[in-house]
Parts: sequence; C-alpha cells; structure tokens
Amino acid sequence: MIARRRPTGFTLIEVMVALVIVSLALAGVAASMGQMIDTANTMRDRTFASWIAQNRIAEMRLAGVMPEVGESNGEVDYANTTWAWTAEVSETGVENLLKVDVTVSYAGFDEPVRQVTGFIGEPVAPGQSNLTWNAGQPDRGEQQ
Repeated sequence: MIARRRPTGFTLIEVMVALVIVSLALAGVAASMGQMIDTANTMRDRTFASWIAQNRIAEMRLAGVMPEVGESNGEVDYANTTWAWTAEVSETGVENLLKVDVTVSYAGFDEPVRQVTGFIGEPVAPGQSNLTWNAGQPDRGEQQ
C-alpha cells in the first residue's frame, strides 16, 4: 500500500483568517495616521492664528498712539487662508496701560482658533523708558 502524502501549505480558511487580521491592523494604522494628520493641521493653524494676533498687537504698539478703548476687527490673508481678527481694547486700572485681547478665527466662522492677550502703554520717546529702570543705579562708567 502506498502511503499518501498530505499536501503542505495553507488552507483557504487559514489564508482568509490571515487576511482579516492584516486588514484590521491596516485599518488601525490608517485611522491613527489620519488622527495624527488632523492634529498636525490643528497645531499649524493655532500657530498661524497666534502669529496673526501677536502681529496685530505689535502693530498697535508701533502705531505711536494709544488705541481707543473698544473693539475693532478686520481680515488678513496669511498662509493661503483668510483669517478674521477681533481686537478688544480695555482699561486695566493702571494709568496709561491698556489690555488688548485679540481673537483670531477663520473668516466666516465664529469659533475662535486662538486668543492672545497683550498690554500697551503710552508711547514715549526712544530711550525714555530706560530712565525709569535705571533710576538710582550708577552709570556704567562710574566706579562702585
């Protein structure tokens, strides 16, 4: 009697189970990659919005005049996107010091992407603010 050899290899059921396991793993990797891309895009947009708000505060400081208390707004094109900003200037209770809250969102949307707070003091001639800081300190050329 001739002994039959059992065929070697995988059965169709084993191949199908392996394919299901691989497809589940790939679906998990794809979902994870999608989430990482969304997070990166959100962080990029928050960074851009922060820069826009900080630029607006810097522009207000460099204008050379104290801004009016109240609200102003506008739009700016930055990084191939149109952004809307709202600047709210308010009193701080300290003389000649104003608080500025700048909120940045996508143009046409109400939900803010980022809010930045800054302070603006009364403009002075260049070098004058150093006199306050250095009051009572000896000049650098003097011996101590």
